[in-house]
Amino acid sequence: MNMEAPTPFPAAHRAFEEVSFDRRELGVILRLYGQMVAAGEWRDYGISCLRDLAVFCVFRRTAENPLYRIEKRPKLRARQGIYAVVGMDGQVLRRGHDLAAVLRVLEKKLIRPVEG
Repeated sequence: MNMEAPTPFPAAHRAFEEVSFDRRELGVILRLYGQMVAAGEWRDYGISCLRDLAVFCVFRRTAENPLYRIEKRPKLRARQGIYAVVGMDGQVLRRGHDLAAVLRVLEKKLIRPVEG
């Protein structure tokens, strides 16, 4: 009886690696999320990790479309920037290389005039 080693799967069939947010990035995002929940602006979120991008979606209500999408696209690192905030209508509100700086566009939503 002749024993042969098993044939390995070709590289094309290997599972793809997903893009995801790391612990530091999630800390920055969840800090803003907590502030917006405390202000009554946001109520739910969802995270998707795909082949080309990772997305953190923010919802006012669970059954609605997301108010904002915070996207991480590593392929854009050398060009416009790895991070982007996209509005409900698909318009890119801000794009850049620094996540905290990109999220400042959403922090402006917290600033409201005080009624006296």
